[in-house]
Amino acid sequence: MKILFVHQNFPAQFLHLAPEMQKRGHEVLALTDAANNRKISIPHMKYTFKAQTVDAGQTRLGRNYTVMSDRAVIVARAAVSLRDEQGYTPDVIFAHSGWGESLFLKEVWPKAKLIVYAEFYYRGDGADIGFDPEFSQRTFDQVMIAQGRAAYLTQSIVHADAALSPTHFQAGTHPDLLRQRITVIHDGVDTRVLTPNPNAKFELPNGKTVAVGDEVLTFVNRNLEPYRGYHIFMRALPEVMRARPNAEVIVIGGDEVSYGQPAPDGKKWKDIFLDEVKDNLDLSRVHFMGKIPYPNFVSLLHVSRAHAYLTYPFVLSWSSIEAMAAGCHIVASNTAPVREAMVDGKTATMVDFFDVEGWSKTLIAALESPEKYQPLRHAARDHAVARYDLRSYCLPQTIAFVESFEPQVTA
Repeated sequence: MKILFVHQNFPAQFLHLAPEMQKRGHEVLALTDAANNRKISIPHMKYTFKAQTVDAGQTRLGRNYTVMSDRAVIVARAAVSLRDEQGYTPDVIFAHSGWGESLFLKEVWPKAKLIVYAEFYYRGDGADIGFDPEFSQRTFDQVMIAQGRAAYLTQSIVHADAALSPTHFQAGTHPDLLRQRITVIHDGVDTRVLTPNPNAKFELPNGKTVAVGDEVLTFVNRNLEPYRGYHIFMRALPEVMRARPNAEVIVIGGDEVSYGQPAPDGKKWKDIFLDEVKDNLDLSRVHFMGKIPYPNFVSLLHVSRAHAYLTYPFVLSWSSIEAMAAGCHIVASNTAPVREAMVDGKTATMVDFFDVEGWSKTLIAALESPEKYQPLRHAARDHAVARYDLRSYCLPQTIAFVESFEPQVTA
């Protein structure tokens, strides 16, 4: 088949699938944003999209659709160029629905099978909106904005031949009529890379090296922000550090915004919540590492004695599954996406998202008595291998799903 992958930040969710399809003999091409500087190992073409300033007063609830459909037009024109100038016609298009890129591709290639990666469906109730009243009051205006944002996501699935979501929770955020079109297959993690390593070490910025067996508390986000519970973790930290004077706290994550609103007054969420508690912390033992290379991240999981993971009812982080595969003792928020992947008392220890005191007590216990939680570590690893392994489970399922759309050859 000729398979076209479309994602403004490619390879993203197609990191393993695209090259694997190429190895299987398919002709694979990627279409991505010119601003994407990630390394791409397969043939690709870039489009240039510069979002125009949208007058919120004029567009009101349509402003999200305006931006997304503007990108869709640029992507469609790039597709027309591929078709008319290079004679390219894909058999299958696999596109992420989150930025509108797939909206008009069927107009260019009406006979191509279109699969959309349906990562999340914004809604006014039951997910992220209003979950954390400190940052998001569930006002009627916010509900309307969320529902307005759903317009392009709905269109992307309605015009597609099929859709794929990584978890049942994420698929379930879609209305029933759309949910019926969605197949659930996780992206998968490489459990061979993440297998526990008793010899692992990790170097801190001050030159100190921590190893397996040391008292290490880890917290990992792509970016440090409320959607991933950074504020709760930081508020729990002073009591943890008072009780555990030898603990080293390692925080991974950038200063940008992946989800939700930017911090007020041009500040960074990282600084806001660090400033809130820093007078009660031994900052010589709190290490903010920013974003680190993947091999370093793997080593960090291997040396972790307790790994804190929090999330709103939203997209489940890859890092949470990677922590399971690495055999971490995960202390996790008792929220719906987490409950799908982990079981309290069996593969993780769960705490109510907002219970700062509960987080402190649970993390202290995890650091104090690591041997008590060895069964959870083993069970988490076993579950990750059985349910989320890239090579033996998730990737073969995804390949079979995509190849099921292969055109039938008729005599």
